[in-house]
Amino acid sequence: MDREITMARFTIQDFLKKKKEGRKITMLTAYDYPFARIVDEAGIDGILVGDSLGMVVQGLENTLPVTMDEMIYHTKMVSRGVSNALIIGDMPFMSYQTGKADALRNAGRFLKEAGAAAVKMEGGAEIANHIRAMKKSDIPVMAHIGLTPQSIHRMGGYKVQGKTEESALRLVDEAHIVEDAGAFALLLEAIPMDLAAQITSELSIPTIGIGAGPRCDGQVLVLHDVIGLFERFIPKFIKRYANLKEDALKAITAYRDEIEQGIFPSEEQSFK
Repeated sequence: MDREITMARFTIQDFLKKKKEGRKITMLTAYDYPFARIVDEAGIDGILVGDSLGMVVQGLENTLPVTMDEMIYHTKMVSRGVSNALIIGDMPFMSYQTGKADALRNAGRFLKEAGAAAVKMEGGAEIANHIRAMKKSDIPVMAHIGLTPQSIHRMGGYKVQGKTEESALRLVDEAHIVEDAGAFALLLEAIPMDLAAQITSELSIPTIGIGAGPRCDGQVLVLHDVIGLFERFIPKFIKRYANLKEDALKAITAYRDEIEQGIFPSEEQSFK
């Protein structure tokens, strides 16, 4: 009897192996069961349950109001839909900034309660001790530098980082700091592509770019940007591969019209 062949679960070691072999890592966000299943079926390596859900799912102006309980809720849904991809939970604002103990406790919730295999935290030197503590507790961490959305007020908006020599050097230093602290990967957001290439070449851990050019070890985008379900603003680094909003609008409008015209439901959709 033939046995069903399934893909093996993508792991932290696979991230590192792809970096070593020069193969690109693919990542997308997902926030619920149906889309998680689709992303996983497409063969994406890693799924980030991002706090970006505050904007693309909840309709908020930024990510700051998103809570730990909301992140756990959405990560649970994603976990139920995924068989192969590595699931990474995004640590929301004030879930780790209040101290190492809070950071460790909240990161552990993603693995213990929600089915994630790792967490992501924004920051460089300021989170190094958190990363060390999590590594000792077997909680893998992806660090995140460059444009860090939880620092939007300090940065004065969503602006490209590392454009001056001083800020570029700082980002290079922070990349090495988080690697030395034990991060298994580093997300680089909205930085010049040559700077991202430099950081990528200097690190032994993989870099994942979002608005950081083609020479990172992998790429991640927000799912709703990729499939055309978010239109409030479209960053320069986004490439749309579909327009599901337009398709959904056509379908729902047709449904409305058929009800009003007495076409739906027909005998085919009725019981006898």
